[in-house]
Amino acid sequence: MAAMIQRKTFIASLAFACLSASFVTLAAIASAHAQSRPVHLIVPYAPGGPIDVTARILAEQLKDTLGGPVIVENKPGAGGNIGVGMVAKATPDGQTIGIAAVATMAINPWLFKRLPYDPAKDLAPITQMVRVPNVLVMNAEAAQRLRINTVADLVAYAKKNPGKLNYGSGGNGSAGHLAGEMFKQGAGIFAVHIPFSGGNPAQLALLAGQVDFNIDNLATASANIKAGKIKALAVTTAQRSTLLPGVPALSETIKGFEIDTWWGLVAPAATPPDTLAQLSSAFSNALRSPETQQRFAQLMAEPVPSTPAQFGQFMTHERARYEHIVKRSGAQVD
Repeated sequence: MAAMIQRKTFIASLAFACLSASFVTLAAIASAHAQSRPVHLIVPYAPGGPIDVTARILAEQLKDTLGGPVIVENKPGAGGNIGVGMVAKATPDGQTIGIAAVATMAINPWLFKRLPYDPAKDLAPITQMVRVPNVLVMNAEAAQRLRINTVADLVAYAKKNPGKLNYGSGGNGSAGHLAGEMFKQGAGIFAVHIPFSGGNPAQLALLAGQVDFNIDNLATASANIKAGKIKALAVTTAQRSTLLPGVPALSETIKGFEIDTWWGLVAPAATPPDTLAQLSSAFSNALRSPETQQRFAQLMAEPVPSTPAQFGQFMTHERARYEHIVKRSGAQVD
């Protein structure tokens, strides 16, 4: 009888031990899952472009640095406004961040009457990611036929042949459109603006000889420049770019001319400062890595890591600068 009682007691103890072990295992799994929550990185543009590619490079570099994977999600539409609006409305816990670009943070506030976010109030800066020069380009055959080898040649031709030149862009209010208007005003020339439904169609029109010149993103134009299909006359950064050796800066002909493309990372406005600091440190370290710099250089993109404060000040300055540019151009979407 005593032996039977001991046996039952042993079995009960064993069952309790197994049950306890199960609870411990489940708790450990739950804890590990909680600690490995992914960071969702929203790209407000379609897959395949320079912004999307650089975001995926960084996501790959970071992997488990933030306690879980970085998952890139493309949410295009309305010139980037839809995706950025999603970031602004996300839970401010550091698990949802997004790409902020010159269009969404500096141009669109003056181009659209209504935005689903306030760029000054609804988003917290993390770090600037990259800066990419824009480049003034012509169809190579047209440049040769018209004997245009420099910016000065282009300006002289436009003045001798008023109304004959046109230029393409990715749409009304796009960076290419605004840069083109700045160029016309600075050079004192006239050229008809022809908007297309995106940068790729605008570049195809240039290749086909349907437009005379574009001011395009170097990341997009570089392949056709290297192939000799389009001719680079000048970069639009303040100084010459090491990414395109031998090509002058437009400011060498038009004093003070400067416009480029940039993008960075933002989070919902109420994200805690220590979380922003952690995200900024992780992404900035990834931007400084030799592998990232090498891969970005292939995209004609220069990594520009910064502190949240630095990126915030930069975006404020850019927003003020583009207010004047957009209003002077007369561009408006809605």
